[in-house]
Amino acid sequence: MKLTDKELTQLALAAAEHSHSPYSHFRVGAALIADDEVFFGANIENRSYGVTVCAERTAVFTAVAAGKTHFERLAVASPNKEFITPCGACRQVLSEFCDDLKILLVNSEGSVQKTTLKKLYPRPFARKK
Repeated sequence: MKLTDKELTQLALAAAEHSHSPYSHFRVGAALIADDEVFFGANIENRSYGVTVCAERTAVFTAVAAGKTHFERLAVASPNKEFITPCGACRQVLSEFCDDLKILLVNSEGSVQKTTLKKLYPRPFARKK
């Protein structure tokens, strides 16, 4: 997909607007390029916190349900000043489909920090081949 990093980060910020976060009021959006398509996610909270789903996993699950499993880039955005990173569960889910992935972290001002899945999660749980 020929989206620039800036375009992808703007899509992630827009996805955060669809967050269902009535408890934490902490909105997160994700935009994932998989097999040359963009898949979006927003965090979806539930009053039973254990069944809350992060934006990153929402995007991954949507991509996989569409038959797309080759991930190219992921932007994670929150309309807050802090940069946020994928949680441990999201890192593990991402590692199920790729050894490494370019990840763009976006804050409310549109500033970007670049990182990779390998930097954030250097030793994932993996099945033996």
